[in-house]
Amino acid sequence: MRAFSGLFTVFLAVEAVLGSPTKLVRRAGYEVKERSILPRKWTRVASAPADSSMLFTIGLKQSNFNELERQLYEVSDPDHENYGEHLTADEVNALVKPTDETLEAVHSWLEANDIPRHQCSYSPAKDWININLDIASAERLLDSKFSVFKHADGTRFMRTLEWSLPKSLHPHVTTIQPTNSFMRTKPNAVHVRPYAVESEDHHKPSSPQYPSGKNVSAVCNPTGVTPTCLRTLYGTINYTPQVPGKNRVGLNDFLGESNNRSDTEIFLESYRPDAVAGANEFQFVVINGGSDQQTPDNETQLEDGTDLEGNLDVETILGITYPTPLTAFTTGGEPPFNPDINTPTDTNEPYVTFLQYVLAQPDSALPQAISTSYGDDEQTVPQSYAQAACSGFAQLGARGISVIFSSGDDGVGPDGACFSNDGKNTTQFLPAFPAGCPYVTAVGATRNFTPEVAAFDTFASGSVFTSGAGFSNYFGRPKYQEDAVEGYLKTIGSLNAGLYNVSGRAYPDIAAQGQRFITIWNGSIAILDGTSASAPTATSVISLVNDALIAAGKKPLGFLNPWLYKKGYKAFTDILSGSSAGCDTDGFPAEKGWDAVTGFGTPNFKKILKEVGLKG
Repeated sequence: MRAFSGLFTVFLAVEAVLGSPTKLVRRAGYEVKERSILPRKWTRVASAPADSSMLFTIGLKQSNFNELERQLYEVSDPDHENYGEHLTADEVNALVKPTDETLEAVHSWLEANDIPRHQCSYSPAKDWININLDIASAERLLDSKFSVFKHADGTRFMRTLEWSLPKSLHPHVTTIQPTNSFMRTKPNAVHVRPYAVESEDHHKPSSPQYPSGKNVSAVCNPTGVTPTCLRTLYGTINYTPQVPGKNRVGLNDFLGESNNRSDTEIFLESYRPDAVAGANEFQFVVINGGSDQQTPDNETQLEDGTDLEGNLDVETILGITYPTPLTAFTTGGEPPFNPDINTPTDTNEPYVTFLQYVLAQPDSALPQAISTSYGDDEQTVPQSYAQAACSGFAQLGARGISVIFSSGDDGVGPDGACFSNDGKNTTQFLPAFPAGCPYVTAVGATRNFTPEVAAFDTFASGSVFTSGAGFSNYFGRPKYQEDAVEGYLKTIGSLNAGLYNVSGRAYPDIAAQGQRFITIWNGSIAILDGTSASAPTATSVISLVNDALIAAGKKPLGFLNPWLYKKGYKAFTDILSGSSAGCDTDGFPAEKGWDAVTGFGTPNFKKILKEVGLKG
C-alpha cells in the first residue's frame, strides 16, 4: 500500500503554486444550506483529490417525527395508559418515512446530476439515502469545494466549510454528511494508570486483595474496581438472570475498537470465574467494516491503546450481567482519515451508520439496553446532523430500547480549550454530543464507596478526569426534566452565569462508578478511568432490571428518562459531594437531588425493582 505522504506532498506543492481554492461561482438556483467556521486546531492544507471517494449520507425530512415523539413519551411515561406499549419497527418507520414529494424531489435532483436510483441505498424508512461519490462529483452536486484539513494531533479529514442545494430542496433535505462535520468521535476512557505489579503468568494477573464478605467495605478497594465490588455496591450480587435470551444487552465499538476474547477470558477467570464461558459466547455484529480483530495488536495498535475501550466495555458488562447474552456492535467509519491511492475513502460518521443498521433489524434481534462510551464536543458536530442522529435514538427508544451514553471525561470542558466555534472565540462551557440528546440517558461518573462522590482523578501528565456534564446548545430542555433542572438552577443561582445555555437539555441523568477500573488488556492489568466505565456499569444494572421485568411478564424499561425523572429517581443514591470541574473553573457542584455532575446519582437494584412493581 502506497503511503499518503507522497501524494500529500504533491498536493502541497500544487497549492503553493495555485494558492487557495478559487471562489465558487454559484450554480443557478442553488443557495447555501449549511456553513461552518473552521474549528480551532484545524488548518487547511490542500485541495481534496478529485478522484477520492466518500460515502455521503443524505438525511431527508421525516414526515411525522412530532407524532413519533409524542408516542415515545407516552410509552415511556409510567403514569400513561400506554406505558410499556412500545412501537414495532414497522410502526416507527411509518411515522418517520419521508413524503412521496420529498423522495421524488431528491431523486430528481440526483438523477439530474447523473446519480440514478439504482446507485442509492436506503435506511428502512427511506429517511436516509446513501451514495458513493468521488470528490469531483460531490463538489458539483453540492456546489462546494472540498479540502484536506489537518488537526494539531495529525488527524486529517476531507471536508468543506459550506455546501449548497437548489433552493427548492431546502425544505426536503435536513443534512448531508460528511461535509462540514469536524466531529472526532472519541472514547470516554482515555485515562490509563499503569499497574504497579505485572504478573509473569498472564493467566493469573496480580490484583488487589479482596477479603471475602458481603458488605461494600469488604469487597471494594479504591485502587482497583472489580465486578464483585460493583455487584455488591449496586445490589445485583445475589441476582441470577432468569430469562437470558429473551433479555439481551449490547455495547458499541467505534474507532477501530474491538473486544478481545482472550483478554476477557483472563479477566473473568480472575474476577468472575462463573462467567468465563461468556468470553467466547458474546456475539459480534460487524457494521460497515468494523473491527472484530482477535489476533494480537500490532506495535501501532499497542502504542495507540487499541481495544482498551472495547475490553473495558465487554469485561464490565459480562462481569455484571452474565449469562445475559451480549451483542457487540462494531461499526467502521473512523478512525481518522489517512488516505492513500488505494484506500481513499473517508466517512467518519459512525452514529448514523450504526443507527441505519440497527433500525433495519427486527425487534426480536435487538438488545433491550445498549451502552455507548463515545462522544465529542457538541459544537464540532453540525446541528443538522446532531438532530438527525438524535431522532434515530428516539426511534430506538420508541421500540423499547434503553439507549445509554457516557457523559464525557472533562467536566464542563477541557481546561484551556473552552471557546465557541462561531468565529467569535467566546469563552463558554462545551457540552457533549450525543450525551446532550434528549432521547438518550447520559451517565456521569463517581468514585469511592461509602459514600460515593463525583469522580475526580489527576495524572502525572497533568491531565484531570472529572465527570462530564453540561447543558446542550442544540437541544432545548425536555419537559420531563423541567422541574428537576429548574430546582437545581435555583440552588446554584448566578454561578457560571453566561457560560452555559440555561434552557438547554441538561445532563447527565444518572451516574455510576467510573474510576480505577481493573481491565485486562494485552494480557496484563490496566487501570482505567472514564465515564466509559460508568456507562456499561449503569447499562448492566438496567439490563438486569429488564430481565426481572420480562421474567414477570412485563415490558422492558425502554427509554428511561420520563420514568427516571417522574418516579425512578427515588431508587438512585444521591451524590452530594464533588463537581464537574473543567474550563479552568470548578464547573457545577453536586447538590441534593438532580445536579449537573452525577444526575440523580447511582442505581440501587433492589430499590429499582420495587419502583417498577417487583419484589426487591
